[in-house]
Amino acid sequence: MNFIVWVAVLGTVLLTLALTSSYLRWLPVTTSAVCLVLGVAIGPVGLGLLQLNLTDAAPWMEHLTEVALLFSLFVSGLKLRLRFSRRMWRVVLGLAGPLMLLSIAGLSLVLHLWLQFSWGLSLLIAAILAPTDPVLASLVQVSDATDQDALRFGLSGEAGLNDGVAFPFVLLGLLLIVQAQPGASALLHWAGHDLLWAVLAGLALGYAMGQGVGRLSLALRIRNDDSTLSPNDYLALALIALAYVGAELIQAYGFLAVFAAGLGLRRTEMSSSEHATVPAEHLVQPLIGHHQLEPDQAVHGDTRQLQGKQVAAGVMMGDMLAFGSLVERSLEVFLVTLLGVALASHWDWRALGVGLVLFLLIRPLGTLLIPWGTLLDRQQRLLAGWFGIRGIGSLYYVFYCLNHGLSPTLATTCINLTLSVVALSIVLHGVSTQPLLARYESAP
Repeated sequence: MNFIVWVAVLGTVLLTLALTSSYLRWLPVTTSAVCLVLGVAIGPVGLGLLQLNLTDAAPWMEHLTEVALLFSLFVSGLKLRLRFSRRMWRVVLGLAGPLMLLSIAGLSLVLHLWLQFSWGLSLLIAAILAPTDPVLASLVQVSDATDQDALRFGLSGEAGLNDGVAFPFVLLGLLLIVQAQPGASALLHWAGHDLLWAVLAGLALGYAMGQGVGRLSLALRIRNDDSTLSPNDYLALALIALAYVGAELIQAYGFLAVFAAGLGLRRTEMSSSEHATVPAEHLVQPLIGHHQLEPDQAVHGDTRQLQGKQVAAGVMMGDMLAFGSLVERSLEVFLVTLLGVALASHWDWRALGVGLVLFLLIRPLGTLLIPWGTLLDRQQRLLAGWFGIRGIGSLYYVFYCLNHGLSPTLATTCINLTLSVVALSIVLHGVSTQPLLARYESAP
């Protein structure tokens, strides 16, 4: 019965969003904010239709949030169609590196001095809340493969990278909780294995797999003259699964491997279309059910300037982006609704202070302190400071900690603060994103 109820909830929410989409698009709120309100409405403080015990649900919630992130990170990698030599990648590295470290350090200090948390718990919660979210932040990410806006490109790359880069600091927080004064050997193992090896190996493996699978797939399609016939959703699923499993086998971070796999696959498309003026997927638009048609009947658009390899690459990219985005949005709706259901039982009023300090002080100040040069103007820096949307990544980390030995007392603190800050982010960013973006895009 519980499974039937949850499926009914997902179906009802999706139907509500589908039927009201023509009205919602005129409102200055995001879909995530609407789903959060729906979750609260059907939860214990509303109609009382559903209740969710997060302690009991932690094992499957960890995997559900993990799957949502994997799809979103893969799609994020596919969207970033700029060569690594371009200066805009410095924006990505600045946001996902120095800015995230400043956010962790600043929030740890606030939690320790204001809430009197231990350094271990302060670092753990700060690391859980550090990554921005690739699922909920889709509105502020690049809109398509030709979008080269520095702000949107930087936020897209940041959301893809920092979900994995935050992982070693979550592990360090757990280490400091278990061992109040860890020895030199434990810290060296963390620095060498959890920080350096797991990050670099995950990125390298995922990128190599993305390029290798992409080249092999395109070569086979050209050889067999089926540039539009192969099921690209299968290929996306396979690459996500194998990149993740491969990273876990070598004790690297699967999130980074999947993001890098998307990057590597995109580089394969770029190599096949290096002389094209626009991405191939913009010229090749697959028809529904195109895998059942002959190549010359399966697409429409101006394909005269494209070679067979470019057609295959364009169809592959278009299919994967559409499939990944569909799964990503569906899981986002479900997870944010579940957050709304659970919020009443886990609301922590301290999150108002923690969230506002993080959103209005720590991240914006960090964004202004980083020497961007001419990469970002003042308006873009201010917007980058505000658009630090928290979401599914933070939920995954808190459930990961619950399933890896966190004591019940500390687990309650982590759950309550994380869910409350994420909900606050969904509301504040949900009502401000569209107006701010509209103003930014209309500026000369």
